[in-house]
Amino acid sequence: MRTTPTIRPVTPVIGAEVEGVDLGALDDAGFEAIRDALMAHCVLFFRDQGISIESQKGLGARFGELVVHPNDPGLEGHPEVMRIHADEHSVRATGERWHSDVSCDPTPPMGSILRMHTVPEAGGDTLFANMYAAHEALSNHMKALLEGLTAIHDGGPYYREVNRLIGRDDGGREYPSSEHPVVRTHPVTGRKALFVNQMFTVRIAGLPPGESEAVLDFLFRHVQRPDFHCRFRWRENSIAFWDNRCTQHHAIWDYFPHVRSGYRVTIRGERPA
Repeated sequence: MRTTPTIRPVTPVIGAEVEGVDLGALDDAGFEAIRDALMAHCVLFFRDQGISIESQKGLGARFGELVVHPNDPGLEGHPEVMRIHADEHSVRATGERWHSDVSCDPTPPMGSILRMHTVPEAGGDTLFANMYAAHEALSNHMKALLEGLTAIHDGGPYYREVNRLIGRDDGGREYPSSEHPVVRTHPVTGRKALFVNQMFTVRIAGLPPGESEAVLDFLFRHVQRPDFHCRFRWRENSIAFWDNRCTQHHAIWDYFPHVRSGYRVTIRGERPA
């Protein structure tokens, strides 16, 4: 018997909780309902999903090709699965700045699926921001300024800093660096979204350094407006599935020295247009 998922918006702007679905045994109708809900709400949240790593990979693969992270090694035997982990020995936690995952790639991710299997009793929430809303809230003058501009997204500065903090030798490897539109058009919804983030975007192409810095600083602060946001409180075996093309997220590391641990798969997207 088919089960129709129940979709409950978290805020009017972004996010929805999905109930009545087992992501480890998703039929075609359930898949279509989740795909449509993701396009409508930008990020979806699921509870009580104790699925296997293989099932998580299978879910992601229904949406597209899974990709290997350019800096973090995957699990043994599962290179596409990134471990997200912090504990009493950690000197950093993943995702502590507003960002869109691996936006430095020539074809940045379509989406990411994160399952947390171990969470602290309090803290460790993730904030999500709607980049359609961020673009729509700009003045017409600012929209006109940004239209047609491109920005450089470079993974090198951030990933090398991560490696320095944790004492990992990156062997002088090269990291992705790409030029993308400052405002991109979502390939499914056709809506315009702001596409710069403080983790990877280093400058706006064609602008003098001072002007580039001023515009990016304004946009990075703009993204932090709480009326664009929703906040997800993790529980054991919760899953978040977000569309990287129209969202940013920020993981809050306020639970040290407690453990927060899970697995993420990332789905290849397309070149931003």
